[in-house]
Amino acid sequence: MPVGWRDMVYGAYERRVARELPRESMPRHVAVMLDGNRRWARARGEGTATGHQAGADKIEDLLTWCERAGVEYVTLWLLSTDNLTRDPEELTPLLQIIDNAVCDLADARRWRLTLVGAPDLLPGDTARSLRASVERTTDVDGMTVNIAVAYGGRREIADAVRAMLRARAAQGQSLEQIAADLTVEDIAEHLYTKGQPDPDLVIRTSGEQRLGGFLLWQSARSEFYFCEAYWPDFRHVDFLRALRAYAGRHRRFGA
Repeated sequence: MPVGWRDMVYGAYERRVARELPRESMPRHVAVMLDGNRRWARARGEGTATGHQAGADKIEDLLTWCERAGVEYVTLWLLSTDNLTRDPEELTPLLQIIDNAVCDLADARRWRLTLVGAPDLLPGDTARSLRASVERTTDVDGMTVNIAVAYGGRREIADAVRAMLRARAAQGQSLEQIAADLTVEDIAEHLYTKGQPDPDLVIRTSGEQRLGGFLLWQSARSEFYFCEAYWPDFRHVDFLRALRAYAGRHRRFGA
């Protein structure tokens, strides 16, 4: 099929999927695992930095699509705690790409950014720069975008429990009192995403069908959508399909 005809057919299909979406069934919070950058680059005979940059360049498109769909919160997993053990030849340029991408998102003045993870594990310059970018958006009245960098789900839960214990101890409570009164809500109040609704929809690209430690606590009642496309190849129609799949499910909220 000629390229022009293929684009026309694709455009018509994309518009049809968009029209069919029930607006009353859209998710408030979408979390995305931006997976497949390295494999995308390898398939093209490119270096890993090229793949990571292509993935970073796709982020603004995703956020625009989420805005159009009425999403209020987006969580982007850009770097896990496990990723910090990668070869410095890959990790150093990756950190710079992430830093530049977050800076660009802040400069856009469209979204309110929050930092999710353990930035103290990052190089000092990177952590300071990310915090500065986030700080510049505190007055932005737009969609909330969580930037998950140096993020690990198990670490988040451990950090939440640690913070809760310290807060209770500061109030003079004994360990026995804390244990006797402890609730799920007590821990949730100290998660990185405290004050936000849990994700309704978690999307993972690249064909992998596992969480890998992403939002372990918050995703207990989430719906999951796994897409075969590598993240740099993720298209608007792929996002619309994820929304369509979500809207068509009967949510059991973990049951």
